[in-house]
Amino acid sequence: MSDEKPTKNDESDAIQLGDEDGHELTVIPLEAVEGPTEDTDEVEIPPTLPVLPIRETVVFPGTVMPLNVRREKCRRVLDLALAGNRLIGVFTQRSAEQEDPGLNDLHRIGTACRILKMYKLPDGTDTILVHGIARVGLENLVTETPHLEATVHAYEETTDITTEIEALVHTIRQAAERIIELSTNVPDDARVVLRSISKPGGVADFLAANLPLGVVHKQEMLETLDVVHRLRKVNAALAGQLEILELSHKIQSQVRAQVDKSQREYYLREQLKAIQQELGTEDARTSEIEKLRTKVRDAQMPKPVREQAEREIERIINIPQASPEYSVTLDYLEWLCSLPWQAGTEDQHDIQRAEQVLDADHYGLEKIKKRILEFLAVRQLKPDGRGPILCFAGPPGVGKTSLGRSIARALGRKFIRISLGGIRDEADIRGHRRTYIGALPGRIIQELRKAGSNNPVFMLDEVDKIGQDFRGDPASALLEVLDPEQNNTFVDHYLDVAFDLSRVLFIATANYMDEIPPPLRDRMEVIQLSGYTRREKLQIAKRYLVPRQLEENGLKKTQLKLSDAVLSRIISAYTREASVRGLERRIAAVCRSRAVSIVRGDGRVAKVTVDNLADDLGQPVYESEVASRATVPGVVTGLAFTPVGGEILFVEATRMPGSANLNLTGQIGSVMRESAQAAYSIIRSRARELNIDPERITSQDFHIHVPAGAVPKDGPSAGVAMLTALISVLTDRTVDPKTGMTGEITLRGSVLPIGGVKEKVLAAHRAGLIRVILPNRNAKDLDDVPEEVRKQIKFVFIRTIDELFDAVFGGGDKKAPRAKKTRKTQKTRIATRTLKNAGTKKAAKRFAARPSARR
Repeated sequence: MSDEKPTKNDESDAIQLGDEDGHELTVIPLEAVEGPTEDTDEVEIPPTLPVLPIRETVVFPGTVMPLNVRREKCRRVLDLALAGNRLIGVFTQRSAEQEDPGLNDLHRIGTACRILKMYKLPDGTDTILVHGIARVGLENLVTETPHLEATVHAYEETTDITTEIEALVHTIRQAAERIIELSTNVPDDARVVLRSISKPGGVADFLAANLPLGVVHKQEMLETLDVVHRLRKVNAALAGQLEILELSHKIQSQVRAQVDKSQREYYLREQLKAIQQELGTEDARTSEIEKLRTKVRDAQMPKPVREQAEREIERIINIPQASPEYSVTLDYLEWLCSLPWQAGTEDQHDIQRAEQVLDADHYGLEKIKKRILEFLAVRQLKPDGRGPILCFAGPPGVGKTSLGRSIARALGRKFIRISLGGIRDEADIRGHRRTYIGALPGRIIQELRKAGSNNPVFMLDEVDKIGQDFRGDPASALLEVLDPEQNNTFVDHYLDVAFDLSRVLFIATANYMDEIPPPLRDRMEVIQLSGYTRREKLQIAKRYLVPRQLEENGLKKTQLKLSDAVLSRIISAYTREASVRGLERRIAAVCRSRAVSIVRGDGRVAKVTVDNLADDLGQPVYESEVASRATVPGVVTGLAFTPVGGEILFVEATRMPGSANLNLTGQIGSVMRESAQAAYSIIRSRARELNIDPERITSQDFHIHVPAGAVPKDGPSAGVAMLTALISVLTDRTVDPKTGMTGEITLRGSVLPIGGVKEKVLAAHRAGLIRVILPNRNAKDLDDVPEEVRKQIKFVFIRTIDELFDAVFGGGDKKAPRAKKTRKTQKTRIATRTLKNAGTKKAAKRFAARPSARR
């Protein structure tokens, strides 16, 4: 089978009602058809009709439409109809791709039509003219082969003429006549045909057939049996079509007026030009072009860029000043001439001075300072070397942005900072092409022009918060910018010429490296900035925060003094974050409180002490969570890593009568759930070795909860803590709350390494933990931990879960030899297997004598 679609008959007196874009449908008025016709009211619809399925169009009652017929089944439908009463049922297919439609492939409401004429085309296609008579409903197919024939029932249309119907018909006629007036492709005969239709339903059907609507909307109107509702739908469609035509007409009028105005201005300018030439006055345009030539010569552009600029100057000579392209080209030349192609600052290679600047601005950060001094040394030995691409990664408020300013001051370079947080348009990086109205270069070129230097320190702040949508991927646009092998020929879309970025020292900042795409992360040298220890916070407060807040609040050093004890109290009781922003806000609050006392004239201002600190800051916000936790079985202190630094994480486990079900709560992610399931499987598979009765596991349900349920948590590093919590609740043994642990577990009993060791250890130190259990393969990561923290925390390194049980429940942190099997009492054998890494047989006997082991 092939298509049955409407065709245009150019020789007929056809009515075409459509929009300016040519979306029209040809409907032939009945008066233009030669041949036998009759009043549709006198035609009786038989209960059975041959069915003609059509695609991509809808036939309405009261209209005459030409249809092309190519499918063999449809031709047999025509043969059957022409041999009888010439009546067929025309139904629209639900899907145009269906070649052999069945009952469910057709809409259930169609139109009973009479075949008026039939033509044979040279290509073998049959063209028929059908006259829609009435709406019919499709009940069931009587015959499917070799043609479609179905039982139908006709819908009688009887409508009482009411005031509402008269108003709707009047409104519809006015809107249709206005559309005919605005449409250039609609003949005037359409008004005559429209006025000749007297029935309200006929008016709605005629307009619905001619409006440029989709098949779905037309089928909806065909299925609207109530005349009032049908008139309302047609009225809404006419209103939308009329609004489009009115707006199009308005736009054309405005464009026509603008063109006339431009032609008039051009004519007047040409006259003015001729007058100036006659008077001998200097042509302002010639002077402007000469100034441009001078700017191009003085800009020290590379040869390809200079040639491009000269081509644009020759082009602008032939462009009328009234043309919009003139101003676009002029702006482009201004941008080319104002860029620092060769202008740059001279680097200060004095390493001692640079080290003094970095030490004066920042406390600690030895790794970053060392990297900057290395850069200076290399640049002194190789002045034409390419700049590195650094990325400072760490929690908010640790000094990433201010460190960039210090680096620029140490190098003697200008400093540029742009924030990439939330940008979604690639053009923010690479600019817009000049074909767009209001096009500009990207932020990279704009900031270099403002700085007037081609070798500044360029900070790309919040690179991990770049967005992405249909306008492009800014992170992908940064791949060329942050690649030393490519950025010497960086091409901005607006400039369309290469600009050398190899002398720029790019520094990116990020809170969380996992959010950065791998190709972009691979181009940068990542330097981690973890949180500060208490001692570092104290020194930062004394050296930088307190003097700055005294100055900002108008206080003198003699009016407010904060001792080390007071600062330490603020750090421990009023702040908990990894950075120093919260600490600075608390110091500012103390300064403001003292400023109020001074302005009031309270006399001698009281000295700030640890005892009266609450008068300025209120009661302490934080207290030791570890100390406040009761030592009960099933509670374990874990360590977690977040984008804002490390945190301690409590894992709680409990048991209750049940059937070995495991329930997890606390907004845990899928990876963390898998770790809990792995821990539960390890316990069930090693119950005998752990001296646990298997029936005790199968007869109880277990619940693992991670507090702070409003905060999402995920990752494999909580496996060790979850396993320990389950063992603790099963054996009724408590875990030291001042012992923190982290690590990933496997079903074979291995403990795998994890990330964020420095951040987790610093979090343990802030929380007051005295012992931390880590995977053995993470021992090398302790080199990044400050020495003062390493001295105050005892570290235990484990390879397997057996060593974990030994460290947590065995009372020691040294790996003991595997216990040998003996033929002693059953109680001793169980204890020996359980503590095969816990020590000697004597220790095993002591363990077996405990009440929990006897149970």
